[in-house]
Formats: sequence, structure tokens, C-alpha cells
Amino acid sequence: MRTGEEQNQCVGGYEGFQTGVTERTVHHYQSSSQHSTPPLHCKELQQPAEAVCVWTVMGERATCTNHTKTTWRCHGFIVLLLVLLTAPQAWGQCRILRCNSEFVATTLELGGGGGVSGKEAGNAGYCSALRSYALCTRHTARACRGDLAYHSAVQGIEDLLIQHRCPRTGPTAQPRPLPQAPISLDACFYERGYVQREGRAPEYLHCGVFGDPHVRTFNDEFQTCAVPGAWPLIDNQYLYIQATSTPTRGGSYATAITKITIIFKNWRECSEQQLYQAELDNVPPAFTDGSTSSRERRGQHSLRVRSQAPGHHAEIWAAHIGTTLVVRQSGRTLGLSVRSPRPIVESYTPEQDVQLCVWGCPASQRLETPHALPTAAAHAHCSSLLPTQDVYFQACLFDLLATGDTNSSSSAFDALEDARALIVDPQKVHLLVAAGVSVRVTPQLPALLAGTLITLWLAL
Repeated sequence: MRTGEEQNQCVGGYEGFQTGVTERTVHHYQSSSQHSTPPLHCKELQQPAEAVCVWTVMGERATCTNHTKTTWRCHGFIVLLLVLLTAPQAWGQCRILRCNSEFVATTLELGGGGGVSGKEAGNAGYCSALRSYALCTRHTARACRGDLAYHSAVQGIEDLLIQHRCPRTGPTAQPRPLPQAPISLDACFYERGYVQREGRAPEYLHCGVFGDPHVRTFNDEFQTCAVPGAWPLIDNQYLYIQATSTPTRGGSYATAITKITIIFKNWRECSEQQLYQAELDNVPPAFTDGSTSSRERRGQHSLRVRSQAPGHHAEIWAAHIGTTLVVRQSGRTLGLSVRSPRPIVESYTPEQDVQLCVWGCPASQRLETPHALPTAAAHAHCSSLLPTQDVYFQACLFDLLATGDTNSSSSAFDALEDARALIVDPQKVHLLVAAGVSVRVTPQLPALLAGTLITLWLAL
């Protein structure tokens, strides 16, 4: 049975460790933009003459002994080692380092994460930061499966919520304002400014929404969604896009996009807020105010609209964010294709947590392939339009089964053509779907499959 003094000693060691890690993390945040993982759970084991702090992850345990004042150094070394071991995973699609850095920055503004202000039970600012931290980890949960840094962060958040008596629900921390450095002549041309800063072209991501609707996310995941009503496709600091879907006549579960709303947000000296809206049978070649370009600023137009088929097609260029959008009508549904740089796509806050182009549709809104097998006529029809049996071919079959309308297949064909125009690397255009996982079709894939079959044949 622990005494009150012993319990206070363990808690104090844990908080000292937290403060030490935070101070070192802030140093890395300011110098190299690489961030340490959050503090790990520390508890006391009853042993004579010394306190022992134990770190536990996935059943493994490392101990550090001696005096309490050196505890945080031992834990700091373990945390640093953990980050180095898991860095290749965290720097991929897993965004746990971004969550860590945002939490550190927020608590630093409060006077230091885990400091005196953080120890006060019910501290509203610190609890809001923890809830924002938890929300950020939930958003990246799918990409961080099996990532030790992610699971350590989740456990650390749970411990801190309990320690500081924070309610699970409540307001989250306000997003930090975007930096407002003096604008340069090339700041209104995203790609040109990026090349000057980084010495290379930006990485562009693609999202396509079409048909029933089908969603190809920025992470190359492919889903078919019900999503009746209005749903955000993109919602970040620069751009908001919303699609409205209504049920179709051909099936009880099928929906079609009938309206697309695009809002370009005001951005400093480059672009004022501008609105574009398209509806079924009315895809205008202009913004809602009748203009085909934004007002001239610094001798240039950041926004422009052009059309190859007025009433059914519009292409919008947003030079200040390096983004291209294509809105078109295919059959009795609208479709949207987007190409945007990764930093623009990822410029959202924890509150902007519903984006079909980023995370796909909610699990409750996802549709599986219809149980009915496609007819020979449907298979032949889609094969004539889409020879490669990828996600676009499957979408074609799905729409034919759902609506019974052969004109519905045009949406998949048009979406593939837009993808070819917007995706720079031809090898990334086609996606295969196997067991719910999207796989890019590359020229090496047939050879790999052939080699595998030969190997299996020889083994038999």
C-alpha cells in the first residue's frame, strides 16, 4: 500500500519528465520541425531505497533507476529512440508528428505544456488542447495502424485527460493563425513561389468524385458512398467545396450529385472571396457574379474559368494555391476532379473534420458492390469504354446495376479522362481494388503477376 508521500513522488517524477520532454521538443520544433512523441505513462514500483520508473509499450518494459531528477533524461532517450525507429512510418501517410507539433505549440502558448498552469485541475485551455490533440490522433488513426509513436501518443493523452480531470467533451483549442509574412511578387503564383523556396516542384494530389457518387480520395482510396444531401468534399484554409446528392429513380440506395458549390476564400493580396455554383443541366462558364476571372491584383488574375462545353463543363484555375478544378455533367449526374498541392490539401484544422476527398465517406455511408452479377451486356458495354478493369471500370458496372441507365457509364469514363489530364505520373492514373485496398496499376504489375504464377507452377 503506497503512502501519500510516495504517490506524490511518482506523480512529481512523471510531471518532471513531461516538462523536460516538452522543453526539448520545443527546441526541436523551432530548429528542425521534427517533434518528439508525447510523454509516456510513468508509474512507481515498490522497491527498497529507490524509485523505479517503468515505460511499457506492446508488452515490452524498460526501466530507469537512480534519482528522480534524472528520470526524465532516461525517458527522453527512450522517446527519442522510439521516434527514430518509427520515423519512416510516421513520415508517410501517418500524421502523428503533425499532431504532436500542434499540441506542443498550443501548450507553449499557454505557458508550457505540463507546467504549473497545466497541473491545475479543470484548466480550460490545457484541456482544450488535449481534446484537440485527441481529435487529431483520431483523424490519422487509419494511416497510423501499427505505429508505436501513434499508440504511445494515444495512451499519453488518456493519462493526461485523467490526471488533469478534463471532460471528454467540450471546446477544442482555437487553430493558430496562418503566418502573415510580407508577400512577394511570386506569392500569388503558388508553383513558382514553391520552386523558388524548395528548389523543386510541389507534390500534387488528386481527388475525383463522380457517378453514384464514387470517391477517389487524395490518398488514392476508392469508395462508393450513399451520402444523401449536402456533404463537404474539401474544407481547408483556402478552399471549400460541397456536393449535394439526391436519390436516383433507378434504385433505392443510389444517389447522384446534382449540385456542386465551390468557395475560394479571401487570401491576403492575391484573391478575394469568390463563389462558383453548378447544378444539373447548368454548369456555367463563370462565377456566380458573372465574371470569368478574379479582380486584377498585382497585375495578375489569381482565378480564371474557362469551358470546353458551356452548360456541361467548366475548368477553374486558382494560381495562388496551385489548384485546378474540373466540373462537368456526365449523363444525369455532376462530377468533380481536383488537383492540388499537398500543403494546400493539408491546411485544415481539427474542426474541419469532414472532407470526403481527404478521409472518404463515413463508414455508415459506404456502399458495397450490388449482390446482382453484371450481365454480359453491361460487362461488354463498360469494357468498350474502359478496357482496363480498374476502379473506374468497377464504377461503371456499379452505376449500370444501380440505375439501369447505360448513359450513367459516361461519368466513369469522363472521370478517368480528367484523371489522365490532372495526374502528372501516368503510372498513378489507374487503381485496382482488391479486398478493399486500392492498388496502382503500373507497367511492372503484369510482369510481377506472371512471375508469381510461374513460381507457383514450378512449385507444383
